[in-house]
Amino acid sequence: METARTPHATILIIEDEETIVEFLRTGLRYEGYQVEVAGTGQEGLRKARPEKVDLVILDLMLPDRDGFEVCRVLREGGFDRPIIMLTARKEISDKVKGMDLGADDYITKPFSFDELLARIRVQLRRMGHASEQNKLRAGDIVMDLDTRTVTRAGKEVELTPTEFALLELFLRHPQRVFTRETLLNLVWGYNFVGETNVVDVHVSHLREKLNDRPARLIRTHYGVGYSFHPRAGGSEVGGPGA
Repeated sequence: METARTPHATILIIEDEETIVEFLRTGLRYEGYQVEVAGTGQEGLRKARPEKVDLVILDLMLPDRDGFEVCRVLREGGFDRPIIMLTARKEISDKVKGMDLGADDYITKPFSFDELLARIRVQLRRMGHASEQNKLRAGDIVMDLDTRTVTRAGKEVELTPTEFALLELFLRHPQRVFTRETLLNLVWGYNFVGETNVVDVHVSHLREKLNDRPARLIRTHYGVGYSFHPRAGGSEVGGPGA
């Protein structure tokens, strides 16, 4: 199975909001990235070294100095790695200012992890991370990350954005058991308010669209969550599932 993971890329998160830090740290580590964290702009400037960091996620509102200033200082100091700015502000003028100061991308809060991850991959591919591939494959399932399409046995499968994100997570982590809470965090986002049964509903829809019949590709672990088991050579991998 192909993956788009870049296990040796290091991402520095410059953010003081602990909820967002944990959300990002958990999700990025699941994707195989090395993660460093700085809670202030000054600490971020100290940790942002091109030889140690491949990409920076930079919050605009920091306790000691704003992200605009941190971005400016980084660029003036010769830091040439991608910078993705995070902010609750939606004004176009803020986005333009961030880009003028050297930011490579800009994403507003609240955001989905799937959206941020796609933007991270774009920036890492631009920097020459060859392992950032644009397709995931498992048996006769092919996911194209550039066109956001999924096919099974050559036939396109129409998925909602949430179903696409859910399947992408499964494809990247075959046989790993995800709890419903983890799936909510990684797919629905840190600001989701609702019950965990929304995961069951979306998994059911995804199974139906993939024509996923027993023995399942997406397997239920009762009282826990779900895992994905790609078929190899026409047979199921692993033990029985529901």
